Amino acid sequence: MEATAISKRAAWIVGIPSKFMVMLAFGLSTAMGGLAGVIIAPITMSSYDMGTMLGLKGFCAAMLGGLGSLWGALIGGFLLGILEALGVGFVSSGLKDAAAFLLLLLILYVRPGGIISAANISRF
Repeated sequence: MEATAISKRAAWIVGIPSKFMVMLAFGLSTAMGGLAGVIIAPITMSSYDMGTMLGLKGFCAAMLGGLGSLWGALIGGFLLGILEALGVGFVSSGLKDAAAFLLLLLILYVRPGGIISAANISRF
């Protein structure tokens, strides 16, 4: 498996079935991930849809900052976190998720590429 990871062609030349090794690695990682999920789910009371809002907020932060820009995503994440904290303090905790998406709509209306878009960075 290690030889295939380093060079598929070289592994194939010396007789290692590289396609089988790739599928075996995929199958083993899938099985181990599934087994870990089965073991940890009853302990943590997790469900299949626990990360939906986190995923949406992560996407929102990446879009705020600009896709393709690491610093933009970091700035978008900080801006999103600060806005949510202020929204909970000043408005209502029930509207904190809505504030994130309203901010996304506002910033993308003003700057469609995000705060720091990759197109703006390439000019410098």
